[in-house]
Amino acid sequence: MEFLYEYGLFLAKSVTIVVAILAVVIFVLASSMKNKSDKGELRLTDISEDLMQLKHQLKEELLSKKQFKAYEKQVKADEKAAEKQDLIKGKVFVIDFKGSIDANEVASLREEVTAILTIADKDDQVLVNVESGGGMVHGYGLASSQLDRLRQANIPLSICIDKVAASGGYMMACVANKVYAAPFAIVGSIGVVAQVPNFNRLLKKHDIDYEQHTAGDFKRTLTIFGENTDEGRAKFQQELEETHVLFKEFVGRYRPDMDIAKVATGEHWYGQQAIDLGLIDEVSTSDDVILGLVNTHQVIRIRYQMKKKLADKIAHGASLSVNTVMNRLAERNQSV
Repeated sequence: MEFLYEYGLFLAKSVTIVVAILAVVIFVLASSMKNKSDKGELRLTDISEDLMQLKHQLKEELLSKKQFKAYEKQVKADEKAAEKQDLIKGKVFVIDFKGSIDANEVASLREEVTAILTIADKDDQVLVNVESGGGMVHGYGLASSQLDRLRQANIPLSICIDKVAASGGYMMACVANKVYAAPFAIVGSIGVVAQVPNFNRLLKKHDIDYEQHTAGDFKRTLTIFGENTDEGRAKFQQELEETHVLFKEFVGRYRPDMDIAKVATGEHWYGQQAIDLGLIDEVSTSDDVILGLVNTHQVIRIRYQMKKKLADKIAHGASLSVNTVMNRLAERNQSV
């Protein structure tokens, strides 16, 4: 009896704690939904200024006092000369795009592109660092269309590939006026792939029926749980081929001098191979490209970030608290 009493008391305490935490989480989620319309914010970082400060610090550390004074004097003289000549440097807007499978990062990309189109002058240009192995066709199609907005506005667009721009990633990269890639960056993979598991035999083995009702012969071609047909497989393959044709036409539109039949096999290449195939224009890292631009342009990184609301922070804290409490309860249960 004493054991049952202690166990019942422990269970009551546990349920009370869990219910209290769930109440907090529900309250936080409700608050988040109310503030869901809140937009993010654009953040600008002056890369040119950061590099100048770095150079200044290194000079101060490495030069003698006499040499450093001479350096400072020369910098001031150059600044005065530039002011007298009323030289206005063009700007290079840098965007970082690290894409996921569904390319949900396009939400930030469209805000960044819109901001640039609002403020860009005729001497300005854009540099996008793309890192993606591809993903959903519609997601990367939209991301490519966002970059095409810059081309349509006659703003010079460069793409840098430091690690990988394959499939949907290359769909974005090919839009640029000039494409750079690091020597061992993965480039290409102009192809389409789809994988669909099928559990129909497993369901049949356990006497489980599965029903799917559609209107239209090919509303569904392949299914996960139903029994697939040869007609459905053929239609599915046809759709893949049609998507591949559209992909090839898209790439060929922006890089007409490339032998599309040779590179659109689904294969990928490294940067130093890709230049010979016409997939890129120059082998270089984004770091070297930016270092070359800071001498003639003001280089600014532009990033759209969602605001972290108080509700989000509380929700994160509540999530950690739930995990902690559940872990403790598990330990307590093991010792009972």
